[in-house]
Amino acid sequence: MNSKFFTFIKPYLSFIDNGQIFHKPFSWLYKLIAILNLIMPLYFLILAIDNGIFDSPAKLLTVFILVWILITFAGWISFQLWWDRRLKVKKMEENEETGTYVFSNLIQTFGEWLGTWIGIVGTGAALLMTIILGDDAYTLAHQLGLGILKSGWISIVLMPVYGLLIILVTKFLSEQFRAITSIANNSKNIKSV
Repeated sequence: MNSKFFTFIKPYLSFIDNGQIFHKPFSWLYKLIAILNLIMPLYFLILAIDNGIFDSPAKLLTVFILVWILITFAGWISFQLWWDRRLKVKKMEENEETGTYVFSNLIQTFGEWLGTWIGIVGTGAALLMTIILGDDAYTLAHQLGLGILKSGWISIVLMPVYGLLIILVTKFLSEQFRAITSIANNSKNIKSV
């Protein structure tokens, strides 16, 4: 059974068992998402131009520029977040539950990203749209392709709360996955003693 016919798959199995099959692709995925976050402000700019933002009244254009600056800032923060977290994936401990660790990190990072976006862009846009635009806020949200952007004092208060809750819930979920894995490992170690 030690012939090449039965063992030629060992390098592949080792690649799966030591977690490299997860570490590298997820690291590439994080890099791709990081780069997409740098490109995203350009997408919103092109979308707004296609929807005629520069034909809009001055106050609408002013708020668009300020919201676009917020989107650019959130894109930069998000780029750094995904770029940093890719290193965590690369450094994760190689063990039997590598898939769990990588997946829980993805959930946590996605929640941090989404919560940050909602906190920065949602709150800032709601504030600017409420103060400057009032009833014209819907027009700007439509031109940006972000119909979920709402104005009003309730949105100004709720957006950071939503962002924080998303970060908290996804962090909780990822920690639960890790805890279950840790309990399973400890149970195996106790049974083998």
